[in-house]
Amino acid sequence: MKKILVFLAFSGLLFAKPIVTTTILPTKFFIEQIAGDEISVNTMIEKGADPHTYEPKPSQMKNLEKSELYFSVGVEFDEIWLPKIAENFPDLKIIKTDDKIEKIAMSEHHHDEHVNEENFHDENAVKHHCETNEKHHHHGLDPHIWLDPVLVKTQVETIKFALINKFPDKKEIFEKNANEFLKKLDEFDKFAAAKLGALKNRNFIVYHPSWGYFAKRYSLNQIAIEIEGKEPKPAELEELIEEAKEENVRVIFVAPQFSKNSAKSIAKATNAAVIEIDQLPENWLSEMKKTVEIFAENL
Repeated sequence: MKKILVFLAFSGLLFAKPIVTTTILPTKFFIEQIAGDEISVNTMIEKGADPHTYEPKPSQMKNLEKSELYFSVGVEFDEIWLPKIAENFPDLKIIKTDDKIEKIAMSEHHHDEHVNEENFHDENAVKHHCETNEKHHHHGLDPHIWLDPVLVKTQVETIKFALINKFPDKKEIFEKNANEFLKKLDEFDKFAAAKLGALKNRNFIVYHPSWGYFAKRYSLNQIAIEIEGKEPKPAELEELIEEAKEENVRVIFVAPQFSKNSAKSIAKATNAAVIEIDQLPENWLSEMKKTVEIFAENL
């Protein structure tokens, strides 16, 4: 009986799937599209948690011992915890999925210089806006790259090559799956462009400025309520209300991870709708399609 149990335990270890870990749910979705059933993917930041403040559980840190790779994305959690992870797990290879992506500045409050559709493609305007942001904030660049399907394609290539390098015997599977997912991303991009391209009102308010890349991709104008976790002061809230009226803002987007109080105050004063959309979609493709529909119906 003992021999059978030992054999079963050994067999379980022999045929267990390799494990990789990533920071957020969208990246988990991307990895799973490429890896298929070949690999198990763990996520550090749980559904509904705020990536700016989340601290991993001891059990999550312990599970990193079993992980073959770690895929980061450049959010605040990564900046704080990756040095600690690297120190405690020196054999764990960290893959930065944002490495080959040129980032934009985090969206400023309405009273700071505004990068809109007219000046976003002006290199000097973007450069000046980034410099202004970096003077005002400790972290000047926007990490929310996973909300732009074209940038996700770059992430997919980075993930694919890392998986092939680690598990070369699965190369054909990873390449086939990645190519299929890239086609789906192209289809989504065309779908979003068609849905959002003809909108007359292109302005929206969002509590947390997560949608900068998405807004840039589809020529929308994101107006943020909070910056780096700070609620607007009463005077700033009044300015936001005035700007919302001037820009004919019809919708204020909020996320499950953040407060809705300021958004509700602005909505009450401007007759705008408050609608929840998720900046960390678990099933990226289907949830992003729903988000595009929400934008198209409410702008």
